[in-house]
Amino acid sequence: MYYLYITTGLALIISFFINKEKTIIAVKMAYKKLAKIAPSFLGLIIFISIVLYLVPQELISKSLGNDNKFISVLLASFIGSITLLPGPIAYPLGKVLLSEGVSYMVLAAFTTTLMMVGVLTFPIEKAYFGTKVTIARNALSFLIAIIVAITIGLFFGELL
Repeated sequence: MYYLYITTGLALIISFFINKEKTIIAVKMAYKKLAKIAPSFLGLIIFISIVLYLVPQELISKSLGNDNKFISVLLASFIGSITLLPGPIAYPLGKVLLSEGVSYMVLAAFTTTLMMVGVLTFPIEKAYFGTKVTIARNALSFLIAIIVAITIGLFFGELL
């Protein structure tokens, strides 16, 4: 992650030396956009944190560790679609679920929808991209997540 910060900082410094005025304008624009969207995301993160605190981890792992792979994948996809977690939290959670007996295919469905499908972020996306684009992006992301889960299930021999 530090490489990203360093690269961004270097690019900003280079941009500043190439064209000081444009760089300052771009930084001001970025700050204004961040300030505009930050309250929505902060509220969303607080809401999700409360929900994850209230739902016991044992309930999640018991539901996702079901012997019926089809139901487990659909449930994991649904939970992942309505939950929003950043990667640094999602992947350790996946490790915990794996140790609780959740299959790789179910974890793939969960983490992929978690990162790609945004039911809770729908209002924010709709405001910026429009309803059609937001629905199309979420539907396509959900389909890709199911394909990824099936591929992982085949790869790890969980489907055959």
